Amino acid sequence: MEALLVSTGMVAIAEIGDKTQLLSLVLSARYRRPLPIIAGILVATLANHWLAALVGEWVRSALGPDALRWLVGLSFLAVAAWTLVPDRLDEDEARPRRGGGVFMVTVVAFFIAEMGDKTQVATVLLAARFDALAQVVAGTTLGMLVANVPAVLAGHLAAPRLPLGWIRGTAAVLFAALGLYVLYGFGASS
Repeated sequence: MEALLVSTGMVAIAEIGDKTQLLSLVLSARYRRPLPIIAGILVATLANHWLAALVGEWVRSALGPDALRWLVGLSFLAVAAWTLVPDRLDEDEARPRRGGGVFMVTVVAFFIAEMGDKTQVATVLLAARFDALAQVVAGTTLGMLVANVPAVLAGHLAAPRLPLGWIRGTAAVLFAALGLYVLYGFGASS
C-alpha cells in the first residue's frame, strides 16, 4: 500500500505545471471533448508507466542493495532539482495532428510527451525502490489522472491562476526528502 500511496502523491505533485499537464490544457481547449481526452491520457500513461516500471524493476534486480540505494537516492535528488525548472510546451506539441480522432491524438501525443519526462523517470525510480510493480504503475497512473483530469475539465481557464512556482518548489522538496530518506537507509526494502 505504501508503494501505491507514495507513487500517487509524488507523481500528482510532480505533474503540476509539467508539459503533459500543459498538453492536457491545450487538448481540452482545442477539442473540447473531455471524455476521449481523459481516456487517452489513461491509456497512454498506463502504457508508458508500465514500461518505465519494468525498467525500474530490472534496475532493482540488476544492482546490489548498496548501489541501488545510492542510484535511487541520488536520482531522486536530481529529479528534485529538475522539478524546479518550469516546463514549456513546444509549438509542435501544442498543435497535435488530426487523424484517428481525439482519443488517438491524445494517446500518441501523451505517450510521446511523457518519454523521458520527470514523471516517467520518477516511475522508474519508484519501481526500483519498491518491490510492488502493479502498485507503482497504479499509483503513478492515478497521480497523472489526479493532476491532468482537472486540467482537462477546467481547460485553459485555471492555468493562469495556479501558483506553479510554489507547487514546483513543494514537489522538489518532496523528491529531495525521498532521496535523502533512501540514501540514509531509512527507505531500505524489507
